[in-house]
Amino acid sequence: MNSKTNEYDTMQRTSLYKNIVMATSMAVYEINVSKDLMTGIASQFYKNKEIDLLETVGLSAPCSFREFIRRCSAQKIISNNKIFIEKSSPDYLINKFYEGDISDAKLLDKIFKEETIDSCIHFAGLKAVGESISKPLEYYSNNISGSLVLFDAMRRNDVKNIIFSSSATVYGDPAFVPITEDCPLGEITNPYGQTKAMLEQILTDIYKSDNTWNVILLRYFNPIGAHSSGTIGENPNGIPNNLMPYITQVAVGKLEKLGVFGNDYNTSDGTCIRDYIHVVDLAQGHVKSVAKLRENPGLKIYNLGTGKGSSVLDVVHTFIEASGVDIPYVIKPRRTGDVPVNYCDATKAKEELNWTAKKNLFDMCADSWRWQKNNPNGMA
Repeated sequence: MNSKTNEYDTMQRTSLYKNIVMATSMAVYEINVSKDLMTGIASQFYKNKEIDLLETVGLSAPCSFREFIRRCSAQKIISNNKIFIEKSSPDYLINKFYEGDISDAKLLDKIFKEETIDSCIHFAGLKAVGESISKPLEYYSNNISGSLVLFDAMRRNDVKNIIFSSSATVYGDPAFVPITEDCPLGEITNPYGQTKAMLEQILTDIYKSDNTWNVILLRYFNPIGAHSSGTIGENPNGIPNNLMPYITQVAVGKLEKLGVFGNDYNTSDGTCIRDYIHVVDLAQGHVKSVAKLRENPGLKIYNLGTGKGSSVLDVVHTFIEASGVDIPYVIKPRRTGDVPVNYCDATKAKEELNWTAKKNLFDMCADSWRWQKNNPNGMA
């Protein structure tokens, strides 16, 4: 089948975190610590162009992305497939590299023994709702088993501070909206969400058994967008499983049209409503969360979203406005696992983390388009 005729619901290669972690890795430098292990960072950081990272990483001047990576001194970066260790030196040069898998307990022990690590920011995992329904074993094996190996390695090496990348999917079809952190977890409709809920429960049980741990569970809503420079963005493998990268690939002509799953929901235009958040705002939420870990907060849960719901067609029309490019779409049957409405109340994050989302839907669409337009084939 020609890729240009494939629809949004086509499932191909397994997706890894890309967009979220790219923005997060930029922001983590602002933490200015040398003792964080980060899991799930995609290994696509080599675009040697000038990027003004001032707003997201607190640097004093623009620098190339390669230089930025060199300056991320002692950030331990682990993807699903590879482990990257960048150890600081006075001139910020990388002088150590490990390659392996997070399910490799011996390698994790080696890293914990050789490096001074105080906390872990755990992003690693497969993360496409629709794909998880067709590939449940892969999701349970990868997301649960790998995390258990990591948690056990942390315990053995007395590293008891963790920020976990969770998801609003744990609320299922929510009991009420806007969703607060007190909203009961609902009937989760897909294996991806189940893995997030299971890992939240595992970390909660670990904390209850040993309250010297500090655990922050960050429930992401729907991250989209890219860096405003247009040089860092989402580059999914194969046919995108998520809305925004599919739209941008239609916009550059790589895909023919967008498939919209259902237009008969009880919403303003009949399409599903989600709380879309800019990846840079999400990144800043992690910066604030690492600062919170220093307070020894115990177990904390925070929603990271804008508190504003937008429908699928809202996103399509806003993208057309931001880009000036028409996006043809076709209405398709409802997709298994989708809930009609999901958006948050992020008051708790504002009050306890001093964090609020600053960018609106137009910003998200404009930045996504700038990235895709500048990089039609991704990071080549």
